[in-house]
Amino acid sequence: MTSVIRRLIGRTAAVVGFLVAIISSVDSFSPSIVPWTSRAVQQRTNFNFSPTRRRDVHVNVHVHVHVHVNDVHKKYGPLAMSISESDESSSSSIPEIPFLTKSVLSDRSRDLGVGEDSGIFDIANEEWGALGETGWLTFSAAVGTILTAVAVLWVYAPTGYADDFTALLEHVAGGNSHIVTLLYGIVFPLVHSGLASLRPLGEKLVGARTWRVIFAFPSLCLSYSWITYFIAHAHDGFVFYDLSHIGWAHALAWVVNFTSFLFLYPTVFNLKEVAAVEVPKIHLWETGVIRITRHPQFIGQVMWSAGHLAMVGSSFTALTMTLLVGHHYFACWNGDRRLFDEHGDDFLKIKDRTSIIPFKAIVEGRQELPTDYYKELLRAPYALIAVGTVGAYFAHPYMQAGAALVRNTGLVEGGIFNGILH
Repeated sequence: MTSVIRRLIGRTAAVVGFLVAIISSVDSFSPSIVPWTSRAVQQRTNFNFSPTRRRDVHVNVHVHVHVHVNDVHKKYGPLAMSISESDESSSSSIPEIPFLTKSVLSDRSRDLGVGEDSGIFDIANEEWGALGETGWLTFSAAVGTILTAVAVLWVYAPTGYADDFTALLEHVAGGNSHIVTLLYGIVFPLVHSGLASLRPLGEKLVGARTWRVIFAFPSLCLSYSWITYFIAHAHDGFVFYDLSHIGWAHALAWVVNFTSFLFLYPTVFNLKEVAAVEVPKIHLWETGVIRITRHPQFIGQVMWSAGHLAMVGSSFTALTMTLLVGHHYFACWNGDRRLFDEHGDDFLKIKDRTSIIPFKAIVEGRQELPTDYYKELLRAPYALIAVGTVGAYFAHPYMQAGAALVRNTGLVEGGIFNGILH
C-alpha cells in the first residue's frame, strides 16, 4: 500500500511539473503582445453601458478607432493596415440576427447598476485574431492544449493516471463502490473549492491565467473520473426502483435535466476567461438567471441530481447525488464569501435583492423583473448551452460505452511518466 501511494505521489509530481512547463507560457496569451490590442481591450472593458453614459461611449469609440488605425499604420505598415481593413469589412458583412448574434438590452432603469449585464454578446466584436492574441484562434489552441493534456496525462490508460487513481481509491475502499464514490465526493470538493478559495493567493504568485489552468486541470481530471465511475456503477447497491425504461419517466427526467443545464452553466458567460485567454475575473452579475436565483449552479445541480435519481433509485446513485448537492450547497456559502471579498458592499446590495431559493426574492418584492425580462434570457450563451445539452443527450450511449470500456479495461499500471523517478 505504501509503495502504491509513493508511486502515485511521485508520478503526480511529475505530471504537475510537466503541466507547469506547458502552461508557463499561458501568460504570453496577453494583449500586451500587440500594443494596440492591449489598448482596445482596456478601452472595451472600461465601457459603462448605462443609459447615461451612451453618449460618452460613442465619442470614446470614435477616438479609439482613430488611434487604433494610426497605430496600426505606423507600427505595422500598409500590409497590416490592409489586413485590419479586411477584418473590419468581414465583420460588418456578418448579418445581424437579434438575440443570437447581437444581444438586445433589457430595461435596467430599476436596477442598482452595481453589477454586470450577464450574457451580453455581439458577434461584430468577435474575431479569430492571431495566435497569442485574445481571439478565438488562441481560444481554440488553448482548449485543444488543455484537453490533450487531460487525455494523455489522465484519461488514456496506457499513458494516463486516471486508472491508477481509481485503483488506489478502490484499494482503500476494499472494492466497495459506495465508499469509492464517497471518497470522490470528498476529494473533488477539497480540490475544486480549495483551489477556488486559494485563487487570490495563487493569482498573486503565478498570475490569473496560469492559476486558472492550475485550477482547471485537476478539476477536469477528477470530474472525468467521478462521472465515469458513476455511469459504470449507477445500479450498484440496493435498487429501490428503476424507471429508466419507462417512456414518460424518461421524458420527464429529460426535461428536468435539460432545464438544469440552463441553471448550471450561465454563471460562466465568457468562454475566453474559462480558457484563460482573457484574464479571469470574479464577476458580479445583476441580470439574467441571477434575478431568479443567486446561485443557479446549486439549483441546476439539485435538478440534475433529482432527474437522475428519479430514473435510477439505487443506493449508489442516491449517495452520489447527495454528495454532489452537498458540495454545491457548500459552494453557495463559499461563493458568497468570495464575492464579498472581491466586491464588498456592491455584493451585499445584490444579495439583498436576490435569493438562493428560486423566485423567493421576486415573491417577497425584493427583486422586480423588467417587463422585457425575456431579452435577458434570449442570448447567445443560453443558445449555446441548449445546443450543447441536446448534443450531450445524444452522446449518452457513447458515454455509457466509454464508461463500460474503462471499467472492463481496469488498471493499466503506470503511464507516460512510468519509471521517471526510478
